Amino acid sequence: MAVGLADVARRLRELIVALDRRAPRAEHAAETAIARDAAFLREKAVNRLAEIAAQTTSAPDDHPDRVS
Repeated sequence: MAVGLADVARRLRELIVALDRRAPRAEHAAETAIARDAAFLREKAVNRLAEIAAQTTSAPDDHPDRVS
């Protein structure tokens, strides 16, 4: 099943929002590693979203996966 760029972009935005909502839990011994991994994942998601935006802005207007 093919996934369009618009769907990928929507899912990336959802992931970024979820990561931004995440509250650190000091009671977890591994919280530092979890927070570091979450920040890394967020950065990757933001970068991929920017790549998708660049792809879709250079695409013709009739491109079916265009992100608006």
